[in-house]
This record gives sequence, C-alpha cells and structure tokens, in this order.
Amino acid sequence: MPKVPKGVSLVVGLGVSGRAICRHLSRQGARYMVADTRTAPPGLEDFRIAHPDIEIHIGPLTTLDLSEAEEVILSPGVDPRSAGLAPLAGDTRAATGQPRLVGEMALFVRACRAPIVAITGSNAKSTVTTLIGDMAREAGHRVAVGGNLGTPALDLLVDEPDAELYVIELSSFQLEMTPWLGAESAVFLNLSADHLDRHGNMAGYRAAKLPIFRGARHAVVNAEDPMTWPSARLADQDAFTTRTPQGDEWGIGRHQDRDWLLHGDKPLMPAADVRLPGRHNQANALAALAVGHRLRLPMAAMCAVLRRFAGLPHRGELIAEVNGVRWINDSKGTNVGATLAAIEGLGPTLEGRLVLLAGGVGKGADFAPLAEPLARFGREAILFGEDAGKLASALDGQVPLSRVDHLEAAMARAVEVARPGDCVLLSPACASLDQFANYQARGEAFRRFAHRLASESQP
Repeated sequence: MPKVPKGVSLVVGLGVSGRAICRHLSRQGARYMVADTRTAPPGLEDFRIAHPDIEIHIGPLTTLDLSEAEEVILSPGVDPRSAGLAPLAGDTRAATGQPRLVGEMALFVRACRAPIVAITGSNAKSTVTTLIGDMAREAGHRVAVGGNLGTPALDLLVDEPDAELYVIELSSFQLEMTPWLGAESAVFLNLSADHLDRHGNMAGYRAAKLPIFRGARHAVVNAEDPMTWPSARLADQDAFTTRTPQGDEWGIGRHQDRDWLLHGDKPLMPAADVRLPGRHNQANALAALAVGHRLRLPMAAMCAVLRRFAGLPHRGELIAEVNGVRWINDSKGTNVGATLAAIEGLGPTLEGRLVLLAGGVGKGADFAPLAEPLARFGREAILFGEDAGKLASALDGQVPLSRVDHLEAAMARAVEVARPGDCVLLSPACASLDQFANYQARGEAFRRFAHRLASESQP
C-alpha cells in the first residue's frame, strides 16, 4: 500500500478549493502530495503541468496509508466521514496538539494578518458578504471579499495582500473542518433544511456551522431563529429581526408613520430606501449594519450602499417591471428555506400578490412549509420540472395551481395571470439539474424572457 511519507501533508480533492490549497502550500514551500478519489478528476493534466513535482494518488483513500501524514487537508466537497479518514478524527499532531484533519480555513487563519469577518447561513450569505465588503470599501478601507463566494480565501492572501479586512463567506462544509477561526465578527444568518445528505439531520447541520463562533470577538445572530445562536452567548453579541427591536436589537419599526430600520430605538433609514426588495433583504441589511457598526464604519456610508445595491445575480434580482408587474429572479432559491424567505419577505411589500414559479429536483425536501405563506400572499403557483407533482401535493387547496412541463411555459402562464401590483417570482425551492446545467442557466432563461417581455411592451 502506498504511504504518505512522514512530515508530508496530504491535500484531498482537486476541485477549486483543493487547487487553492495546493497553490498556498507551494508558496509556503511545504511538503505535500495530493489525493482524489475520482478516477479522472477534471483538469488533472493541467494540475500536473502546474505542479510537476507533486505526487498524485488517484483512487480510494483506503488504499493509501495516512498514518504518518503531517496533516490531511480536505477540500470542502470531501466528507470527513469518508472511508479512510475516520481514523484521523480527533487525532492531533504530537508537536503542536493541533488536529491532523483540517480544511482550507485552518491554513487561511494561520497565514492571515488582518481581521476576518465571517458569514454563514443556509440562505443570503452571499448577499450579506457582498454588502459588508461594499460598506467597508465605501468607508475607505482596503477589503478583500471571497471564500465560498468567488475567490477562494487562500488566493485572496496573494491577490490582495494589503487588505485591511477579509470578508469571507463560509459554508458548513468549510466550517466543520475549521478548528479555530478567531473572527473579528461572526455572522450566522439563518438555518433551514439543506445538505442533510452530508450532515444527517438539522442538529448535525447546525453543529457543522457553529465553529464560526470559535474565538470570535463579536457575533451577529438572528433573533427569530435560536438555531443561529452560539452554544454560549458571546460577551459582545448583536441580534437582528424583522420585528420591532427589543433592547439594542437591530430591527424594523415605525418612525414618522413609515417603517424604518432601527438600532434599538434609534432610526437609521426608511426601510423602503433599501434597494433590495422584500423584508428578508431588509433583515440582511440589518445584519450587515450590525457588523459595520462593530467595525466602526460610518452609518452614512453604509446606508449609501443599501440605497444603491441592487443584489447579486439570481438572488432576489429585480429584472424588470412590465405593465405594473415586477419580475424577480431568485433562481438561487434551491431549497425550501430560501423560497420561504423570498415569499415571506416580498409578500407583505406588494400592492398585489405573488405569482410563484417553482419546481425542479426537490432533493427529498418537505414542501409543506410553503403552503401557509402562499395562502396569504399567492395569486397562483406555477409548477414545472421533475418534482412538480410533489409541490402540487403540498400546496393543493392553499393557492391556485398550474402544472406545466418547463420554465418557458411557466413564464408564459405568468404573463396570463399576473395583474398590476403583482410580482412574478422565480424561486424554485429545487435544484435545476433536471432541465438546466445549474441555477445560473435557469436564472438566465428567466432574465431573457423578462427582458424580451419588457422590450415588447415598449410603445
């Protein structure tokens, strides 16, 4: 059986993050080799050209002796419970007492020399990460933004070495392999069912995300979701809510006969001035403000960002308004929690009602939580794709339903039923892989249709 030599680290996985790990180790002059369980990892030959001296093991980890490996560094896509890795769980290096089984963020924390803001959650973490980064730039700071969003964290150290602040989006896969983070501010936005094939159940999913608070000096949590709270309250901890704030919470309340974003009883800006649509995005704005306040960013700079930030592609993105109907692309809503947030966030802000386009690959999800908010806010749910039938069963009797074969037909039906003041919302609560390459391709199809509709409506 081949063996990882003593003093040599092993990088497992040749995906985007795995390659970033290898680049980092090469820059550090570290001794390492690479393993990938796939028989033909994409880009393998390109990797060999870039790293000609690095030994590569292809095949099951059970055929590789890891007993003397200095450290085993997992890419986020590699389950630490995979065959061959179990003996390393809880094992530590004799010289340092540090775990021998870690992820990319362990390397990032060792090398990073600037404060870290870390953001996680089932939904909206990319939006909040981007908002915080934009707010810091607006205030004149040199800031690097990446992680699970965009540039891998380890590459940021090279791409933006003079950054005064690193704003990092982190998934549960990254966090569960992070023994210590030490963030200046750690944000846990929400938790809804997702990735249960990896984490087993909601308790396991939450446990995988809780390392975001390890060593944190400040926390931001969701006042309405106790699953986002650390096991023990931090000395410096903020909470955000869409309700009237209690104490020094960040929330939404009445001021001058309008809804305002508030910090305690202090008015910050009219809620309607947040360009991102919906109550859920106002909650995201409040989470970002809480972090910015901790970083001592000027409130005027932060509010300026909230007034102009139109959102990320496919994440609650307003595409067009045609004949009084808004068309919003939330194709990134690939799970029930994301779609629930979009419905409950947009519904109360509309003069009319929601026309929901949903369907695709449901990954075994329970769609029942969508029924009650659609009964309150929905005009019609138009269902397509592989699990349209399961959606229909969950929503039957709560909102008028239409069944169609594909998204194009769903959008055509939406034109027929939507009325002025309504919103046509693509938030599928499902993955896209039955009909599209990814959620981006699905969102682009929606965008093209809405733009064409807007163009045709011009006199």
